[in-house]
Amino acid sequence: MATTKELYETYKEKMNRVADIKYASAVLQWDQETYLPPKSAAMRGQQIATLSELAHELFTDGKLGDTLGELSQRSDLSEDEKRNTELTLEDYNKNKKYTSAFVRKMSEQVNKTFHSWIEARKENSFSRFEKDLSSLIQLKKEETEILGYVNHPYNSLLNEYEKGCTVELLDKTFSDLLPELKKLLDTISAKPQVDDSFLLQHYPKQQQWDWGMHLIRELHFDFEAGRQDLSEHPFTTNFSSTDVRITTRVNENDLASMTWSCIHETGHALYEQGLPPDQYGLPLGEAASLSMHESQSRLWENNVGRSLSFWKYYFPQLQQYFPKQLGDISIEDFYKGINKVETSFIRTEADELTYHFHVFIRYQLEKNLIDGSIQTKDIPAFWNENYKKYLNVTVPNDKQGCLQDIHWSHGSFGYFPTYSLGSFYAAQFFACARNQAGDLDQQLENGNSHSLLAWLRKNVHGYGRKFTSEELCKNITGKTLDTKDFMTYMLQKYTMIYNL
Repeated sequence: MATTKELYETYKEKMNRVADIKYASAVLQWDQETYLPPKSAAMRGQQIATLSELAHELFTDGKLGDTLGELSQRSDLSEDEKRNTELTLEDYNKNKKYTSAFVRKMSEQVNKTFHSWIEARKENSFSRFEKDLSSLIQLKKEETEILGYVNHPYNSLLNEYEKGCTVELLDKTFSDLLPELKKLLDTISAKPQVDDSFLLQHYPKQQQWDWGMHLIRELHFDFEAGRQDLSEHPFTTNFSSTDVRITTRVNENDLASMTWSCIHETGHALYEQGLPPDQYGLPLGEAASLSMHESQSRLWENNVGRSLSFWKYYFPQLQQYFPKQLGDISIEDFYKGINKVETSFIRTEADELTYHFHVFIRYQLEKNLIDGSIQTKDIPAFWNENYKKYLNVTVPNDKQGCLQDIHWSHGSFGYFPTYSLGSFYAAQFFACARNQAGDLDQQLENGNSHSLLAWLRKNVHGYGRKFTSEELCKNITGKTLDTKDFMTYMLQKYTMIYNL
């Protein structure tokens, strides 16, 4: 009989092989969104589908199941080894529900839908996207039946990104918070608006790129273990903790678009680079959840990257990159401008307050698509109607409306709510870090974000999937998710900016 150590090594070897195939596929997907020649789309879809099928077959192999079953009976595993085994067995049993044929079919449809989204954006026409998206949504509906669910089919998809998250939880969270946010929005709307026109001048592409690369280095992104490129929609992907890729996009008439996209994606990347390298391929080498991932990107983008303390140090540097555009702008006016609250129709460029209305609309749409309340063809009308209802804006076209996000073309239904949950966790963590990591404001004013990153490495990054988001939040802050810290943060910031 094999010893526990031998069994665990066998398990690790099998998981490393699965990870190797998955990350090889991820490299092809990264290339698809950055450098892939147009004529290569169909063949790339086949290649990714083959690797997805191989990874699934390897992960659902009965020998791995036997190894996991035997390991789960051993009493001499370390705490981390036991947790890895438990989580992998859970993943194994879930993946056994999928057939290889379904995995391949889903991968092929995602690839097809992604490329039709690209073309639909070029043509500014949702109808170009509708057929492929409809086919993908049908597969996602089938997936809810494969996985099983309680109360609502969308719960099974939510659970893929945020373990334990439900429609009931989200409905309550949004119904409690949105009225408070709407009240604050109305109060701000009655005040004189701050000026952000200095952000909307001409900022040359190369200078923006150079500035973004400088900022990423300053935030401790390890370029020996990653790189940045351009893509249609900014994203972060990783092939290990020592190979993390981020992307951005440049709008020469909007400095904010690239600047905060770089900070946001760096937040994701710092999390990936902070995961334990010795846990490669294992649950403890993966991020806790999508909302925990978003907590890291939103914390750096907003709690740090839109703070006055941060820009007291970096604004003079930014002025050196763009003296003509920013030379006459004061730090106070810059701070107010980058935190301007104004309803708009683009989620990724929305302010911290109105952002959650964008997320809520997408959440409602996805929930209704999955339960069949609305059909794919109804998306543009639903979208435009709700943007008018919640944000009082008229969506000008499909590209700036229901085609603006990449997520559905990837089949990522259930992802959007994690953006709001991540923002709430971020505020809670940042409030805690203020009490435990020294004088963060003073440190940021000195250009020092080392202490904050070290605190995050210790309290969030290093645990991988050992804890659920709620368990991790309670370990760090002494309580589970609580939107009070987020509202306190909102009120303090905007009271100062808008003289409330």
